[in-house]
Amino acid sequence: AAAGAAGHFDVDDAGTLDAGQCLVEVWAGRLRSPADLNFQHGGGACAAGPVELGFKLDRTSAPGTAAAMLVGPQIKWNFWGREPDATWSAAAALAASVDLRHGGRAGGQFLLPLGWRASDRVNVLVNAGADWAAGTGAATVRRGAALEWTLTGQLTLIAERNRAYELCTSRLGARIAVAPLTTIELSASRSGRAGDGRLRGVVIGLNREFSRH
Repeated sequence: AAAGAAGHFDVDDAGTLDAGQCLVEVWAGRLRSPADLNFQHGGGACAAGPVELGFKLDRTSAPGTAAAMLVGPQIKWNFWGREPDATWSAAAALAASVDLRHGGRAGGQFLLPLGWRASDRVNVLVNAGADWAAGTGAATVRRGAALEWTLTGQLTLIAERNRAYELCTSRLGARIAVAPLTTIELSASRSGRAGDGRLRGVVIGLNREFSRH
């Protein structure tokens, strides 16, 4: 799961919540080929001064195996370009994960998201960072890039390419505004290398922002 409450897409943006705002998010998906892997996520975050503080719960399960349940806190700091119309923006995000069912070492993630507002409709996102697997603590490099194209006030198309845990993933999806401060996300992905068996996935998610006041 990505650091920060930014939906289910692999490549995060550098934005954080405005002062006094919170966000809750849920999503569910499935990976296929050769076996099914189901996953669900619930979490949220609130602005706290100059940072965004959050908490997440992730569950994964496959036929014939015990489900994994990961929980942990996360923090994100937008240190450059907080203004909505900023051309460039950058942030640092840190998350921790503990497997409640299998024990072992805690995992985590450190991420540096960078955003470029190319135009009123197009945003380019770049990520760099590292992951530490829960249970083993094994470290791997994370990097990715995404293009967000806002077609209308209600519809944004997203294409991304990301590498994490030694696996490359291409994803196409959309973010749809169904009400003020409420969006639905849909995406399809393909991971892996030719000849190794492709992992094909679909995800649907819901994000809801609200004021604490």
